[in-house]
Amino acid sequence: MAAYVFYLNDLLDKNATLTNETILAVAMPGKNPKGLCITLVTNWLIKPFTMAALGIFFFEVVFADFIDPQSAKEYIAGMILLGVAPCTAMVFVWSQLVRGDANYTLAQVSINDIIMVFAFAPIAAFLLGITDVVVPWRTLVMSVLLYVLIPLVAGYLSRKILASANNAQPISDFTGAIKPFSIMGLLATVILLFGFQAQTIVANPRVIALIAVPLLIQSYVIFAFAYGWAYFWRVPWQLAFLG
Repeated sequence: MAAYVFYLNDLLDKNATLTNETILAVAMPGKNPKGLCITLVTNWLIKPFTMAALGIFFFEVVFADFIDPQSAKEYIAGMILLGVAPCTAMVFVWSQLVRGDANYTLAQVSINDIIMVFAFAPIAAFLLGITDVVVPWRTLVMSVLLYVLIPLVAGYLSRKILASANNAQPISDFTGAIKPFSIMGLLATVILLFGFQAQTIVANPRVIALIAVPLLIQSYVIFAFAYGWAYFWRVPWQLAFLG
């Protein structure tokens, strides 16, 4: 949510007046479907399954002599959950770094989040079931509700309440006021995540290194696939980075 606020603030700074054309561009990237197609296929039809396959291969075959079976299942489950949940917030960062299409970025992230609401739990349950890891449906659904659906609805309602047809100033004022808190929230989240696991990380460097192997392979394989597809389709660079 903090990433949404940060990005929306930057978007509005560049567009003093939120025109109907801009709203349409955010809501409907239909004129350039190739970039969105690559992203959706990669995120939902390829990445979750390659991540699960790599986890099973490395922790049940390659690293079987170094990790006990119960821990191996837990690591596989973690990789599956990571693979099923695309980090849409980082897309905003990449968009800023490469000066990508702001409207298209916002549309892509919004569509991905909407799909995540409906697809995360079924795909995660299916892949976890294959690996004999039991995670209650209630836990999966609550995860989607708390971390995806509520922020998505809150962002929509905030925009609906603050925005008018031809005046983006209320949104700009609001995001400007909470921007420092959003940045602090992002930093605090990262610090707390690593802080709570610091003892585990320091105490198990070999395990951390073993987990990093399939994660690195997954990252480079998915990047190469999306890059190659975008290159083959001649997708403009302003949109291709989204893959």
